[in-house]
Amino acid sequence: MPKLQGFEFWSHTLRGARHVVAPMVDQSELAWRLLSRRHGAQLCYTPMLHAQVFVRDANYRKENLYCEVCPEDRPLIVQFCANDPEVFVQAALLAQDYCDAIDLNLGCPQMIAKRGHYGAFLQDEWDLLQRMILLAHEKLSVPVTCKIRVFPEIDKTVRYAQMLEKAGCQLLTVHGRTKEQKGPLSGAASWEHIKAVRKAVAIPVFANGNIQSLQDVERCIQDTGVQGVMSAEGNLHNPALFEGRSPAVWELAEEYLDIVREHPCPLSYVRAHLFKLWHHTLQVHQQLREELAKVKTLEGIAAVSQELKMRCQEEISRQEGAKPTGDLPFHWICQPYVRPGPREGSKEKAGARSKRALEEEECGTEVLSKNKQKKQLRNPHKTFDPSLKPKYAKCDQCGNPKMRVQPVPRLLQEASL
Repeated sequence: MPKLQGFEFWSHTLRGARHVVAPMVDQSELAWRLLSRRHGAQLCYTPMLHAQVFVRDANYRKENLYCEVCPEDRPLIVQFCANDPEVFVQAALLAQDYCDAIDLNLGCPQMIAKRGHYGAFLQDEWDLLQRMILLAHEKLSVPVTCKIRVFPEIDKTVRYAQMLEKAGCQLLTVHGRTKEQKGPLSGAASWEHIKAVRKAVAIPVFANGNIQSLQDVERCIQDTGVQGVMSAEGNLHNPALFEGRSPAVWELAEEYLDIVREHPCPLSYVRAHLFKLWHHTLQVHQQLREELAKVKTLEGIAAVSQELKMRCQEEISRQEGAKPTGDLPFHWICQPYVRPGPREGSKEKAGARSKRALEEEECGTEVLSKNKQKKQLRNPHKTFDPSLKPKYAKCDQCGNPKMRVQPVPRLLQEASL
């Protein structure tokens, strides 16, 4: 059977998907995808996978794709980051039998992508990208798609999209922010850029950015003409977003934990999801925020979630008939999170500490990184206290530590005579 392309691929293989869950590192794992699909998501992406690691490491392939095969988890697109055509295609060939398309990540704006030379930091290397997409289009039995960020200029963004289409890209997801728009500097995504791309290409386009409710989804499709809308942050705070519902947080938290028991994933993923789901309630119950950060088992996380549920229900019984106050609905309802700007972020309350700080505050001593903890497990006597490290005199010429001259054993001295 010939490989479907463009709109045929979208309408048949992807079943005309309009509600799409984004690829999210450590967050769009199988359990979360299944939860999202139960609540209106019609297409999901895997977390971004590293093509080079996928090719060389059988365990990485097993843990991140092969063991997550599930009939309910389709249609599914596997996303890779890569900067070498051959490596990208080798990884894609190993993955193509487990998905409906292969996506090339051209949108990651993080520092790790800059250091690894992938994601949005390839957007100026058009010759390389053409070769990558063209080779994948020729060699794969499934379509190749791309997820991009925009340039500041609309016309350059349009030319960029047309170049990828010409090379063989069969579906394009456009995140309406530049690679500089991230974290507290995110700002609003430009639907004007997305609209211009949709008009300029003859392949399906998904929009990404500014999606916090089903009304946003419908407005985006109407304003830009795209075929579908992708959600990341909105989906993490409300997996029922595509249903147009804002259920009680515990309803989705309990459902997610049940799925995790059937389809296990690393505890760090589960903890991160619960922090997102309970975000607004955890601003009220700071002590439970700390408990959630510290627990070391799935059942421990479930117990904290259950305690949060009980406290919310007690509050509901006391406030029967009350109306929400402030800008937000009741805090126990799944709802969007508006990322604070640079100035707001600098004025965070002392109590709102980072997840890592909460996880690692149990001892009053210096906190060790995960790598140092692993080293200490291998060698319990190892110390990382800088005051206990041996001090060496520096070389006057190069500034490096001077080598200590070891005395030559007497037998060796005699043997050399």
